[in-house]
Formats: sequence, structure tokens, C-alpha cells
Amino acid sequence: MIEYLPGFIAAYAILLVGASSPGPAVAMLLGLAASSGRTAALVASFGIAFGSVVLNLGTMAGVGLLLTQAAWAMTILKFIGAAYLAWLAYGAFRKAARPPEVNAITMPKRSLSKAFAYGFLLQATNPKALFFWLAIAAIGATQGGGPLVVTAFVLGAFVISFGCHAAWALVLSSSPARKAYATGRRWIEAGLGALFATFAIRLAMERI
Repeated sequence: MIEYLPGFIAAYAILLVGASSPGPAVAMLLGLAASSGRTAALVASFGIAFGSVVLNLGTMAGVGLLLTQAAWAMTILKFIGAAYLAWLAYGAFRKAARPPEVNAITMPKRSLSKAFAYGFLLQATNPKALFFWLAIAAIGATQGGGPLVVTAFVLGAFVISFGCHAAWALVLSSSPARKAYATGRRWIEAGLGALFATFAIRLAMERI
């Protein structure tokens, strides 16, 4: 497992920044926190994390199959992943220049099972989330590893995804915390943009 740690760290770093970045999931969690309470928002975060697992396994399986057919595909995949990360960096810098409001999605009160399903479907059917996981797959963190390596990577990714979204659920359940985030959002977005840009450059320049 030790030999896979550098790849794990690189992939997890991208995931940590991406899962922390505001997006449709944050708007959904804000709506749930406001309408159904903190517990429902936390359960939805659990559903989002399971949706991430599905995309994670799907992209790893697809990338693995592609690489068995054409080794040069890894080079193309890396540049696609780098381009997508660069696009995320651009979006973050643009938000830093003009921070938009994070508006809650109006939602009726939902049972915990429905909150889980809503979070799962939101993530599993999100095309942007799919491209994000393809960018992470381009790292090749589990390439050449067996079931134990893949399982360890997926479990770690699940913990990070749930942890980040659960943190959002807790923050968005508190009015003072929301105000504090709104005040510092410009700097948060600028920092996210810098990190995404760094990841994009490193991935594009990495030797195959």
C-alpha cells in the first residue's frame, strides 16, 4: 500500500478541494437545513457520498478498461483532466471577482429516506460530478493495484466526500456561520481557484 500513497494523496487533495467548493449540493443542503433541519441535511450528505462512490467506481472501471485497449489513452485522459481542473480554477476566480449569492433550493419537508435518496441522485446524475471524477481517475492512484488498494481508495474517498458535505450541512444550519462564510467567500473562492490551477498544471506536466 505504501507505494500507492503519493497517488492517493494527490487524488484526495483534488477531491477535498472539489467537495469543499460550493455548488448544487450546497444549495440543496441549504434548502434541506432550512426546511427539514440539520439531521436531514446530514443524511443527504451521506447520500451524496454514496453517489460519489458510484461515480468513483464507474470512472475507475471505465478508465481501466480503456487503458487495457490503448496505453496512449492515459496521456489523453490526463490532458482532459487537467483541462477540466483549469476550467474549475477559472470558475472559482470568476466567483472570487464577483461572489454570487448561495441561494437555497426551495424544498418541502422530507423524510430521512427521501433526504438520502435526494442527495444520492443529485450526485450520481450530475454530469459535472462525472467529469470531476474522470479528472481524479486521470491521476491513476489505483493503477496496477488489486481489490484491497481499490477498496482502500474508495473508502477514503467516501469519508472525504461525506466529511466535506456534512461540514457544509452543519455550517448552513447556523445563521451566524452562513453570515461569516458570506463575508469571507471572496477569499475562499480565490484560494480554491489557486489550488485547482496548481492541480491542473501538475497533472498536465506529470510524466506518463
